[in-house]
Parts: sequence; structure tokens; C-alpha cells
Amino acid sequence: MTTPNITSVLKETRVFPVPEAFAAAAHVTADEHRRLTEWADRDPDGFWGHHAESLHWFQKWDRVFDGSNPPFFKWFTGGTTNASYNCLDRHLNGPHKNKAAIIWEGEPGDTRTLTYQQLHHQVCKFANGLKQLGVGKGDRVTIYMPMTPEAAIAMLACARIGAVHSVVFGGFSAEAVADRNNDAKAKLIITADIGWRRGNAVHLKQNVDEALAKSPTVEKCVVFNRARNTSVHMKPGRDIWWHDLMSDVSADCPAEELDSEHPLFVLYTSGSTGKPKGVLHTTGGYLLGASLTHRWVFDLRDDDVYWCTADVGWVTGHSYIVYGPLANAATVVMYEGAPNHPKEDRFWGIIAKYGVTILYTAPTAIRAFIKWGDQHPNAHDLSSLRLLGSVGEPINPEAWMWYHDVIGKGRCPIVDTWWQTETGAILIAPLPGAIPTKPGSATKPLPGIAAAVVDKDGNDVPANSGGFLVVKRPWPSLMRTIYGDDERFKATYWSQYPQGYYFTADGARQDEDGFIWVMGRVDDVLNVSGHRLSTMEVESALVNHPKVAEAAVVGKPDEIKGEAICCFVTVKQGVTVSDSLKDELKKHVAKEIGALARPDEVRFTDSLPKTRSGKIMRRLLRDIAAGREGKQDTTTLEDFSVLAKLRGDEE
Repeated sequence: MTTPNITSVLKETRVFPVPEAFAAAAHVTADEHRRLTEWADRDPDGFWGHHAESLHWFQKWDRVFDGSNPPFFKWFTGGTTNASYNCLDRHLNGPHKNKAAIIWEGEPGDTRTLTYQQLHHQVCKFANGLKQLGVGKGDRVTIYMPMTPEAAIAMLACARIGAVHSVVFGGFSAEAVADRNNDAKAKLIITADIGWRRGNAVHLKQNVDEALAKSPTVEKCVVFNRARNTSVHMKPGRDIWWHDLMSDVSADCPAEELDSEHPLFVLYTSGSTGKPKGVLHTTGGYLLGASLTHRWVFDLRDDDVYWCTADVGWVTGHSYIVYGPLANAATVVMYEGAPNHPKEDRFWGIIAKYGVTILYTAPTAIRAFIKWGDQHPNAHDLSSLRLLGSVGEPINPEAWMWYHDVIGKGRCPIVDTWWQTETGAILIAPLPGAIPTKPGSATKPLPGIAAAVVDKDGNDVPANSGGFLVVKRPWPSLMRTIYGDDERFKATYWSQYPQGYYFTADGARQDEDGFIWVMGRVDDVLNVSGHRLSTMEVESALVNHPKVAEAAVVGKPDEIKGEAICCFVTVKQGVTVSDSLKDELKKHVAKEIGALARPDEVRFTDSLPKTRSGKIMRRLLRDIAAGREGKQDTTTLEDFSVLAKLRGDEE
């Protein structure tokens, strides 16, 4: 790695102390946070071993950590456990048996609630159904479902019998499904006739039929009848209705006692560059990371109604809709559809309807809410909320402030979380009863996580200097490999630093208080006149302008400067775009963070190209800015019409 460090230009000085009332009742106080951090640094094995006791083990481990073959680390070796058992069975002999596990609302308005006992019953029946179809320990099962309880049931049923699930987001194309089937050599696929998105049916089974023509290893297809539609094509001998499979199987299915390192799931990254990576997570370490961080970061209480707005097709849905919350006996809200169907107030209506106390959503959603206007949240009673969370990408300080003021009414702490598909669980976040918050900063690493900002040689950089975010020590929920490609795993994450650091591929800085500010992917850094600038920081300056709702910044080839700064900007409702506004925004950025970052070009757009998980696809914008016809993978793009509109912009 020979590139220079990233220049940090964002200046944010606002600090929000921990509310006294919140701190008084919190699981982890400031003193406890210090104690845990010191313990983990002094005795990592003792620290992780102690916290692993919070899970149920059929057989306790012989050794907490095995680092004998780096980077192929193992945790809790010799121990046996089961993720499904930890999420269900252990809650049935106490007060949580009849507690709501999943409160579900479909986009058309249909609803269901499953208690822990009812969810256990459904999972056991479906697990027996899978066994009846020949699925066993180690077999890979693709799950391509809408956001219904059946998606979680399918995941937990696979975990129960030791099958390895590969959840594919229900908006992906047939080609993407086939690619993932083939890479994992899936034996069976679980889908539905349709799902709902913005009032339209997404024809999942139709996509699966197309994918299975190119998926030779898949033998069976189980179909959930979401629309109660019997006209769906069903191939005799291959396709089975979910309800038929469930009609004649027992609800008695003891959980398999699985080795701690037994694979739990493969989850494919979106494939923004090259072949999608199958991130492999195992059972014991992953479940500890998901459950412990869910309890700590969200300060979980038994009476909470918790809503993570992600889809189970992403790692956020795995860790913070299914495995983490259910292992903690939480009540989880699941919603099937879009935040603006039938109107832009759908999320706020759900919060008021179910008394949601914890909301965990993405910065891109928050910026969309800002664009739609305050009148939508203000029309609903959001007083049940006590904690807000952010996930998916760095949050701009002004979006953070809107979330704090308009949604939290100034009383709800915000936990801005940093983590990755590869990390399995949150690594950097403020524990809300212990750490003050700063708009735009994920604050400090969690106890046990040795995150640091270093230069290209692995040396810690001075405060407020930009560098590369690494983790210096393994942790239990770390991915074990890229499925079927150990060499790519080593090259991608472990080859950059001979010290053995995990390379996150994110740029960051650490301020004088030790707070970490993630500046975005190293690939998204601008190189302007020899200075490497974070796109996130320029975007934050734009979003700080009162007329801007959202912005994406990319580099455009420039003969003199190397790269020119090109900005794609979405304005708030009621704002008229003009050349004078372009000039105003350029001056605003220069004033906020210096002349070096003054945009060369500002383009206004109604919307930005995003993945279905809400991340801005800057690589596509780079092609558009440079006048190239991109040839990159667009299977994760949510709305293809956005690209057509952007390419038609002549300015």
C-alpha cells in the first residue's frame, strides 16, 4: 500500500452528553464501559469467555480462542451450541414463552404476531419439512423471500438442523440468484409467489424459475403462498407449496448440537466490483457478537418494542432482526414494504401503532425523510421512542441533527453504528448510557474491539489526521473466510499490513477524545491536486446547506488536478434549482471546509442511484460524471430509471 493518507476536512464540534435519566438505568455506564474495555485489553480470552456464558452451550468449549493458523481464527473450540435453540427453546421455560417475538406488518396492511412459543412451533415444523426433502447438516439452502415471518422461520429452521443458509435479497434478479446458487452449490431454494414493494407485486417465483434453469445443484423449491394465488407455475417433482410441506410434519424437532465453528450462513456482498463474495459466518462466535452487541448498543430492556428497518437479505437483517434480538428474547417489528407506501408517513404510523421504543434505520432513509418534509413525522405520536440508531454508511452531521431533533424530539440518544457484513456485528458505536455523542461520529470501539486509525505502514496516526481503519485483534463474530476462496479472503482483508491487522477498506480519523469518524470507502476517496479527500466530508458540507436533502460526490478525470469534484444534489421539497443555487452551493462548500474542496460541478437530480439496501452507488455516478457508459454490475440497483434520467442530464 503506497497511497498517502486521506486529508480530513470535516469540522464538527457539537457534543451531546448522555442524558442523566438514561445513564441511571442503562446496562452499561461510563464506569462499566471503562472496566470492560480495560478487561478486554488485559485478558481477551477471559473477557470473551465470560460473555459467551450468556449463550446456551450443550458442551462447553475447551479453548476460547485458537489463533494457531492466522487469519483462519477459531473461537470456543470444542464447544457445541445451536443458534436456533438460543433464539427459541431457551425462552420457553420462563416468562418469555408467550411474549411477542415478531410483530409483522405487510405492505398492503395485513398483520400477524408470533409469540416465542408459536415461532418455535413453526420453526420446528419447517425444519422437519426440510429434513423430509433431504436437507441435512452442511447442505446449503438459498432463501429468496419477501419480508415476512417465513423468512425468519426458514433461517432458524436451517440453523436448527445444521443446514447453511444463503439469504438473497428479494429484489435481486434471476441472474443474481443463479450466481449465488451456483457459488454455494445450493441443494434447495425457499421462495414465495410474490412480495410487495410500493404497491407492486415482485414476482419472486417467476425469477426463481428463470434462475433454476441455470442452477444445476438445486433439487427442490419450497414456495410460500404470500398472495394466496394458486395460478403460479409449479414444476411437478421439484416445487412444493410451503403449506403442503407443513401440513403433515411433526412439531417436535430437537436442535442439532453443532460445533461452535459449524457454518451458520453464507451471505453474498453486493458485488460492486467483480464477483460477489460469499462471506462465511460460523455459529458460536457470530451469535455471541450479534446478541451481545444488540443488548449493549440498544440498551435492550424486556419491555422494548424494537424495529430494525433493514431486510433480512442484508447482514443487518441477519444480526439485528433475527439472531441478535431473538437470542435476547426481544420483541421485533418486521415490515414488508417501502417507507413511502402508500404515503411518506408509513414508518411513523408503524411506530405510533405498535409503540416502537427503538428505531434502527439507515442514513439514506433519514435523508429521504428530510426531503419529504417534517409534516409527516409531526403528524404522528412518536413519544414511545427512547433510542434511535443509524446503520449502513456514515451519517452526515445535519442528517444526524434532523434525526435527533425531529424524530427524537431532542430526548433520544442516537447510536451511530459502524460495522460490515464481514464483521458480523457492530464494532464501533456509542453505548448510549456511557458515551457522549457527536453528530457524524460512530464514537468509540466497543469493549473487546481493537479498532485503530493507522497510516499505510500500520502506525497510529495523530489525532484528527486521516488514515485507514483497521482492527488489530480478532474478535468472535469475524467472518471465517470467503466461501470457497481462502486465498481471496487473505488477499482482501489480511495482506495490507504485515502486523496481521484486519483491513476494513474504510478511511477514518480519530479526534482528540478518541472518537472515530468514518470517512467512507477508500475506493470513494477523491484525489484533488495531490490531496486525498473523503467524499463523505464534502457530502456532509452540502447536506449542511438548508436547501439540500441529499448529495453524492464523485471524482471526474481532470488534466490539471487529477480529479475534479462532481456533486449530484437532491434538494428539499419546494426548492427551485437554478444556476445561482449551483454557485451558492459551491461557495458554501468552500466556506465550510476550504477552497481545496470547492466543487467543480454541481448537478441537480430528483434521486440518486442506490442499492436495495440504501447505499449510494458512487461507482455508477463516476461513470456518468466521466461520460463513460458503465459496464459494471447493476443487479443491486433499486431503480433503473434513475440512471436513465442522470445520463440524460446534459449540464
